[in-house]
Amino acid sequence: MSLLEELLAATPVLTDGAWGTQLQARGLTPGECPDQWNLSRPAEVEQVARAYVEAGSRVILSNTFGSNRVALAGHGLAGQAAEINRAGAAISRRAAAGRAKVFASIGPSGKLLMSGETTEEELRAAFSEQARALAEGGADALVVETMSDLAEAKIALEAAKSTGLPVVACMVFDTGRNKDRTMMGATPEQAAGELAACGADVVGANCGVGIESYIAICRRLKAATGRPIWIKANAGLPELVDGKTVWKMTPEAFAGFVPQLIQAGASFIGGCCGTSPEFIRAVAGVIGC
Repeated sequence: MSLLEELLAATPVLTDGAWGTQLQARGLTPGECPDQWNLSRPAEVEQVARAYVEAGSRVILSNTFGSNRVALAGHGLAGQAAEINRAGAAISRRAAAGRAKVFASIGPSGKLLMSGETTEEELRAAFSEQARALAEGGADALVVETMSDLAEAKIALEAAKSTGLPVVACMVFDTGRNKDRTMMGATPEQAAGELAACGADVVGANCGVGIESYIAICRRLKAATGRPIWIKANAGLPELVDGKTVWKMTPEAFAGFVPQLIQAGASFIGGCCGTSPEFIRAVAGVIGC
């Protein structure tokens, strides 16, 4: 039985929640590179991963969202890309301790292909380096996530597939009159079709404008492909309170939308910005795991 068959034998599969805010609660400062903590403060990173396992996550990600060398160059850390990724996957694997699978995170470069800020060759090299290092660190699978450009997503997907590991590919839908397109204009149907055709084992959506908006997105993704669907939505929209970003949705309110996500066809469910282990625990209570 393959990894995905094993996990999907009991659905929905509960994934994890946000990482950045959890690291901030442990001392990450504005402008600091969270991924570098894999080397400088691995114990705190492991605490985040373990908190999600203890909350009920059957799949956890890794602190490697911005660990491709293009993104790391902004922090002067491009030369440490492989080391940061290997450490990130290994930290999550230790935290999982056999109780959860590690789907290591591959986020966007932060540069735009269409404006010439980067090239396909540069992205291909960066994502290939990252994917190899994550596999070397012990990842069970890889998650290409928070992508707004299908072209970049497909380059990252190709790089991830070259490792031989299962790959999830996710886009962000938060643009257009109905907030149902990516920043570059792709629809859920277009994204699902192209990502599946490029070899994604699971397709989905993460981040975005909030969990309630992703119910319809999930339904459209499910109708467009036979691949399992992955949804990790934000806890609504943030508000600025006394100069700080605050997410006011409660874990219980977030979890209240989960039955509709399941009905819409989600096989993997977790949280993105604004969520925490408390949110995952609330979702676990709803889905009975």
